[in-house]
Amino acid sequence: MLKRSVVLLVVVLVLASCARIPTAGPVGKSAEGSAGNVNAPVFLPAAPQPGATPENIIDYFYRAGTGYEGDYAVAREYLTQAASVSWKPDQRALVYREAKVVGTGVDNVYNYQLDVAYSVDVDGIATHMPEGTIENIPATLTQVDGEWRISAIPDGTAIPEETFKVIYGAYPIYFYDPSFTYAVPDVRWFIRNKTVKAMTSALLAGPAPYLRGAVVSAFPSGIKLARESVPVVSGAAQVDLTAKELTEASTEDRLRMQTQLALTFRNQPDVVSVELHANQDLVRVEDNGSVLPPVRDKNVPVREIAVSGNELVRYENNRVSPLPDMQPVSSLGPRYPAESPVSQTVAFLNESRTTLYSMVPGQPARALTTRSTITHPSFSIHDWVWAAGPGATGGTEVVAYRPIGVAEGAAVPTVTLTPSWLAGRTVKELRISREGVRALVISEQNGKTKVQIAGIIRNADGTPRELTAPITLVASGEPDQGVWVNDTTVAVMKASAGSNVTPELLSLTSGQPQQLAPWPGLVWLSAGNGLEDIYGQSAEGIFQRLGNGWSPQLKGPIDPSFPG
Repeated sequence: MLKRSVVLLVVVLVLASCARIPTAGPVGKSAEGSAGNVNAPVFLPAAPQPGATPENIIDYFYRAGTGYEGDYAVAREYLTQAASVSWKPDQRALVYREAKVVGTGVDNVYNYQLDVAYSVDVDGIATHMPEGTIENIPATLTQVDGEWRISAIPDGTAIPEETFKVIYGAYPIYFYDPSFTYAVPDVRWFIRNKTVKAMTSALLAGPAPYLRGAVVSAFPSGIKLARESVPVVSGAAQVDLTAKELTEASTEDRLRMQTQLALTFRNQPDVVSVELHANQDLVRVEDNGSVLPPVRDKNVPVREIAVSGNELVRYENNRVSPLPDMQPVSSLGPRYPAESPVSQTVAFLNESRTTLYSMVPGQPARALTTRSTITHPSFSIHDWVWAAGPGATGGTEVVAYRPIGVAEGAAVPTVTLTPSWLAGRTVKELRISREGVRALVISEQNGKTKVQIAGIIRNADGTPRELTAPITLVASGEPDQGVWVNDTTVAVMKASAGSNVTPELLSLTSGQPQQLAPWPGLVWLSAGNGLEDIYGQSAEGIFQRLGNGWSPQLKGPIDPSFPG
């Protein structure tokens, strides 16, 4: 590998406070708007050196791609004049573990060969690549006044993984569930000092592929920025949109647009309000009370359902009480129960995990399906209970049932999905997110596990119709259990009754898992609201995460689960 140039990192630390963004505010004046995050680090790359070889020019050109100031002015010095004008650095960023320049056998044509860790597209959508993913970026060189310069290079930049973590940040942009009740985060990666404009462009472009069809936007298709900037003037982000689409939108839709932007900018320290403009004319956004603000990071009820004495019980405040209005189920050997977050409907498996049951108040438990093995049931806010297991031909099926409101003995509405991306894989865990538009799926094939999140596409009446092609989260082990902790984080682990188990937090806002404290014999995991509301279970009882360790709770109940 070529010797790397020394890059100076200048970091300016500025104290800034964060506040919730109102959706309206006074119009201010300023000589110029904010460029983005004032805390963003700035890299000062080296300019081309006289007599540099073609290999050094290519290598140093990509190193100069860390210097985004002045529209990558230093990096453009490595290009011919024509290439400097045509090169579009913001189209893609390849984040690599290792890189080297290799010859192609063609005069003056080389490859910049990368072991790619991530690919980040123009809208900030990051795709994780397994180790050993090699990509070659071709570069053609020519001599200009006796010095080598790049005359042809693909659009985009290439950045070392450690540098990427400094230059880029993870930022959620927000969409709505189809009912406009909940705000759904769509995490993107942007250069830290270009966030406001980048977030706005990404929001207008629509959700990431895994959320398309599962979420909606208040912005109509075709609406665009009227100018290629989003100035922040006296704390107000001025979002200037094409006039026709904005002025033709209803009062409710304009308010939802403004709210969607306000949620997206909520962690930008220099933005305190959002203004909508139509070709630079301020558009008044009125709140007539007909639009409720969406719920962000929806909480679940604080109680858990569990099994104790071979019956379903309520576990709350470290105490056990009978499950209200439910008939006995001890004869069925209940395990792994789940409870709807919006009704008293419950579901559970038998001991061997071959039969899925549901139960509503006033009715006995009913068998929904019998298979060779079934995942732990999980409810959505739409009162569908989900699970996965082999179908009649052995292929993996994802099933959902809606037992609420069904008379005893009547057929329960059911949906069977066979996502192509689960072909040949065994589902170990399936959990529905709190706002009901995403599914956490842990699956295994040939001893290798994937932790993935897919979107749930539904019909107009809420019936599940499809799981989208998922995104994959990075886990350090081979987990077989997982639960949602909040709207951007899941906790996973590999259960083992006979050894130490180290649960991990996997976040959409981080490329690396965060390990929790190990604990002996953990076989079950549950999570309520937030990072401190995580519970593990072993033969010694239930334990709650406490700081850097685990705090003993009650011994006796097993398989506790928060509603959902």
